[in-house]
Amino acid sequence: MKKEFIRGRGAQHNSFNKFEKFHSEWRDDFLEYCLEHGELADSNKTSYIPVHPKTIVNKVTSPDVGMSFSMNPYQGCEHGCIYCYARNTHEFWGYSAGLDFERKVLIKENAPELLEEKIRSRTWKAETIVLSGNTDCYQPAEKHYRITRACLEVFLKYRHPVGIITKNAMVLRDLDLLKELNSFGLVGVHISVTSLREETRRLLEPRTATIARRLQTIKVLSENRIPVNAMLAPLIPGINSHELMSLAKAVSDHGALSFAFTVVRLNGAIGLLFTDWIRRAMPDRADKVLSQIESCHGGQLSDSRFGIRNKGEGPLAKNLHMVARIAKQKYFKGRKFPELNKELHRSYKDGQLRLF
Repeated sequence: MKKEFIRGRGAQHNSFNKFEKFHSEWRDDFLEYCLEHGELADSNKTSYIPVHPKTIVNKVTSPDVGMSFSMNPYQGCEHGCIYCYARNTHEFWGYSAGLDFERKVLIKENAPELLEEKIRSRTWKAETIVLSGNTDCYQPAEKHYRITRACLEVFLKYRHPVGIITKNAMVLRDLDLLKELNSFGLVGVHISVTSLREETRRLLEPRTATIARRLQTIKVLSENRIPVNAMLAPLIPGINSHELMSLAKAVSDHGALSFAFTVVRLNGAIGLLFTDWIRRAMPDRADKVLSQIESCHGGQLSDSRFGIRNKGEGPLAKNLHMVARIAKQKYFKGRKFPELNKELHRSYKDGQLRLF
């Protein structure tokens, strides 16, 4: 039986959780029964699950990631990007990296309090904390829970530098806080733009903001002098890698100060999820895309080698890096994403300026 494509979701099934002894799967006869009787095998609704972790700020030890500390108000992400490396982390919580990652979103309700406790610690020295190194801090849940906004208020109160990574135009809701943070040199925003084609965006990132809204977000932030770096990532051979030059021009035209990119790698459970997805979503090019991804990672879909895993290797990856160099020279000459201010926080550790 041919399984129906689940629209509005990236993953098309729940992958096996390597930490769990048992797993479940849908049998074809069950799906046939549901189809014949007009019943839904699955409601496909998103569940929001409150959790209360003991810590919220994570030290990033990977040399391939341009950040030292990150925090994630939400675990799991309704955006549903099929390539997302963060899917694997959902297994630590007892869920699947597949549909569970998109449909069971954990809400860290005490994140602002934990953040405040951390940056007020006597031993803490200001380093940029990035929202979010894992899942999007402006995913749909933020509209209701407003945890990201509460965290930004904490950063402002203590004059602490913060970076933001998102592909959601909802970041503009907090433009008032961003402008005030930026007046002290405390914020930089990284907007993810992976394609200029809406058809590609809808398949790769089903519940994200449209490309037009993301470019407009870059423009509005830039017009308000808030530094923006564009994340043209990941580049997937055969899907969006050919757009690198046009993507660079588009984000430059809208005011971005810089851009960065990675070559897609399908680590952990993502390899099987992506393979299943592309054979359903793009069956005509599935073999070609998978083969080209492998060619960038030593014949494998994944790569765990530091210094290489995000850059890729081989002719295709080498060509992308060459195009990126040309794009930076052509569209970003004289522009530079600034270092954030780490000097103010020490004087504001108790929430107000120390005079002595």
